[in-house]
Amino acid sequence: MPVYNAASDTSNPCKEHRLTDIPVHDPFVLTDGKNEVYYMYTSGIPGLTDLDRHGVLVYKSTDLLEWEGPYVVFTVPDDVWAHPGHGKWAPEVHEYKGRFYLFVTLHNNDSIIAEPPEVWKINHMRGTSIAVSDSPEGPFELLKTDAPVPPADFMTLDGTLYVDEDGQPWMVYAHEWIQLIDGTFEAVRLNNDLSAGVGEPIHLFKASDAPWINAEATPNTKHSVYVTDGCQLYKGKGGQLLMLWSSYNKGGYVQTIARSRSGKLKGPWEQLEPLVYGDSGHGMLFQTFTGERMLILHQPFKLPDSRAKIYEMEETEDGFKVIRAREDLHGT
Repeated sequence: MPVYNAASDTSNPCKEHRLTDIPVHDPFVLTDGKNEVYYMYTSGIPGLTDLDRHGVLVYKSTDLLEWEGPYVVFTVPDDVWAHPGHGKWAPEVHEYKGRFYLFVTLHNNDSIIAEPPEVWKINHMRGTSIAVSDSPEGPFELLKTDAPVPPADFMTLDGTLYVDEDGQPWMVYAHEWIQLIDGTFEAVRLNNDLSAGVGEPIHLFKASDAPWINAEATPNTKHSVYVTDGCQLYKGKGGQLLMLWSSYNKGGYVQTIARSRSGKLKGPWEQLEPLVYGDSGHGMLFQTFTGERMLILHQPFKLPDSRAKIYEMEETEDGFKVIRAREDLHGT
């Protein structure tokens, strides 16, 4: 199995990688302030690594400049609802009640849930599963093996953890444009150990609610612009609730942001101006050991060229704004 470069060789993890060395899609950073380690999670893809099945990789850093890895923390097992050869997207790891939970979107292209003329394009099983470990370095084991957490007849992706003001955990996820044409964000309650969803999902907003998407859309391209991707939720100043998310305009992938006017998950949600253009997106915010806010995303969208890029951020009364790209963190 070909290895794209030394930074993708899981059989020989090593130090001194720069972000420009590491093929990355949907990067997610977990800050371990106690041990002063940053963990960056991304997809492990056969053909771009030495893996023979899809998995999740982690790289470690103490300064965001040099990275050590890659280490394999999860591979899609046999005998579960997902197929180990059909892909894995958007891994992210959250600490919750003393344990570490991996949210990862899995696929089974052989399990058809709808097909034309019922829908405009064949729909197959796709959704986020949750795995758990006692360490951010894994290994992670799936909590539920027979289906994803969102409804199995929904084609979904990019599930993330949000804990509301009452301590209730939720999975917020994207409902696919492939199934709906106009993609949405939805949320489903989780039980206390995050092993399963509880009750029916609630609707948050749809992609076409963003005015900049409407301005770019044309009848000939509507199936490619009403995409919902990469949701991440944060409490801002004064209790406002913010969501990073991504979609497309004519220039490519876009990193944008929305705000709940009530400060509650149910909204209503309003769309703010995009943060980063230039075929960039699926970002998330993390804090440095000294409390600085950073945005990490991938640019450009397409692998194997995609790389992680980090921006300094400032929290404002309205949300967040980009201060500058941290070019010194990307290396040469």
